[in-house]
Amino acid sequence: MHARSDDFPLADPSRAKADLVARLRAAGCVFAEDEARLLRETARDAAALDTMAARRIAGHPLEHVLGWAEFAGLRVAVEPGVFVPRRRTEFLVRCAAQCAADAAPTGTPPLVVDLCCGTGAVGAAVLAALPDGGELHAADIDPAAVRCARHNLAETGGHVHQGDLFAALPTALRGRVQVLTANVPYVPTDEIPLLPPEARDHEPLPALDGGPDGLALLRRVAADAAAWLAPGGALLTETSTRQAEPAADLLTAAGLTPTVAEDPDLYATVLTARRRE
Repeated sequence: MHARSDDFPLADPSRAKADLVARLRAAGCVFAEDEARLLRETARDAAALDTMAARRIAGHPLEHVLGWAEFAGLRVAVEPGVFVPRRRTEFLVRCAAQCAADAAPTGTPPLVVDLCCGTGAVGAAVLAALPDGGELHAADIDPAAVRCARHNLAETGGHVHQGDLFAALPTALRGRVQVLTANVPYVPTDEIPLLPPEARDHEPLPALDGGPDGLALLRRVAADAAAWLAPGGALLTETSTRQAEPAADLLTAAGLTPTVAEDPDLYATVLTARRRE
């Protein structure tokens, strides 16, 4: 006798959800319930969900699996192999947006440059925080990051350039930049092995490795920043608490006037270094 299709119960959605949560938790995902929800909401069907869950369990960053990250109230596209924007960097966005607002108090859109832009998340979030927007130029040396940033900044009218720091920018911007964000890598080279596997195994090393003391890229940015900033313009960068003092010293040596701000809730430290008038 052949069994009817209705002799077999349909899969229990609540059990399937619980199983997914259990699998994620066993793989070490601290926020397994939230991740399971996001995976289920993003997957187009059961097969896609299985594939996405397998990638996450294998250690891929959740944002690479989903294809997007929540950042400063925005949904930012994130491709595999591209640096994932961190929540702590939202403090850098807030500081930069305030500088941009102060630079254009009459409603004139400020000129903002975002170096080491990655996905373009910082530039997009700064513009989103400004009532009158602004002129944005973003740059990164990594082709995958540039492709991702162009997608994320398409609706903002932002310009994305590929190249090494300031060399990527149009020379017409020199001496006119009012706000310069540079979320440079600041992990010392010998501490890279201590990073979580999802970062060190799936994000580009140049976006993580800050050189022997974690300040190598910041030195290069600082060396040329004053020439690109407008009088009174500001360079903003993120660093660790223990690197804040030496970072401030090198910014001072480059002819800028730095201040340090911290957000204890986000464990974030931002230096704002202004060009002297």
